[in-house]
Amino acid sequence: MASSDSGGHVALSANSEIKPAEKVLRHGVAIPAHPLALTAELKLDERRQRALSRYYLAAGAGGLAVGVHTTQFKIHEPRVGLLRPVLELAAEEMDRVEAAQQRTLIRVAGICGETDQAIREAQLACELGYQFGLMNLSSLKGRNIDQLLEHCREISNRIGLFGFYLQPAVGGIELPHEFWRGFCEIENVAAIKIAAFDRYRTLEVVRAVAESGRDDIALYTGNDDNIILDLITPYDFSIGQKQTRLRFVGGLLGHWSVWTSRAVQILRLCRDQATSHSQVDEQLLRLSTEITDCNAAVFDVANNFRGCIPGIHEVLRRQGLLAGVWCLEESEVLSPGQANEIDRVSTAYPHLTDDEFVSENLDQWLSE
Repeated sequence: MASSDSGGHVALSANSEIKPAEKVLRHGVAIPAHPLALTAELKLDERRQRALSRYYLAAGAGGLAVGVHTTQFKIHEPRVGLLRPVLELAAEEMDRVEAAQQRTLIRVAGICGETDQAIREAQLACELGYQFGLMNLSSLKGRNIDQLLEHCREISNRIGLFGFYLQPAVGGIELPHEFWRGFCEIENVAAIKIAAFDRYRTLEVVRAVAESGRDDIALYTGNDDNIILDLITPYDFSIGQKQTRLRFVGGLLGHWSVWTSRAVQILRLCRDQATSHSQVDEQLLRLSTEITDCNAAVFDVANNFRGCIPGIHEVLRRQGLLAGVWCLEESEVLSPGQANEIDRVSTAYPHLTDDEFVSENLDQWLSE
């Protein structure tokens, strides 16, 4: 979210009253991208799907992102028939935690497809209590910027928008600065997740937000390869005669769907660093490289991310949260050597794992 601590000025939100979810979103939270629990027959494993949601919320996550890349985009296909039940299960678990703990959770639903489909999905998400829709524009490949923005405006009439720069390696499309500058003009934009896995593209998006003058758009890192540096870096821009500083306030990450209690702790460390205005702690820089190394193993970077989702599943399987690494696309499997790489980073960085936390609570999460 933009700030004026560097002496600049940014415009205030168009809405004078900030809703509780928007307030939480702007403060910054850890939002895991929710995986899909399947049986060996590739049917929804409702018990384990609930257990995953319970794990994330017990770990201190500030919300859940469901129906996103980590959940497998195939659930958005009507013939698969899993979008509603998967969104419902997560919503029910968030309802339970909100009622028990009296806190507002951020509910993000992935929105896919052409405009008609995206509108239906946004309406479904709102019906189930989701406040924000994560905009996957992959289905609109080949459309010009005006067409992409019109699509986003249509969806913004149904749900708060969470912009999404998905890296091209896993199906995203190029979204230039001009697109993001126009996207920031849409009043109902609440946040942007930058998952470009690219410093140049990341800077283009942040600069577009700075140029828009809006201080009500929360920046969330989705750059699983650069999590800590995104969270501790001040982004300063000269806009005309004014200086504007922006920071990432939280993360919406596939990487945070594993070892989540540690991720929540790391976000706190990064926030403390960002607000201290002191020299960067060397510990955080060391953690940054260690987390990136872990991500390379889990996300299967050596094979251009082909085993990304099975890698996440494998970590969760080892902890007992999932029964297997099955995906809706049966071709999505662990790459040769990927399990050994997960072994390596788990052994090398035990302080980044949370096996003990999961072991202590697993039976409770799996209970009906």
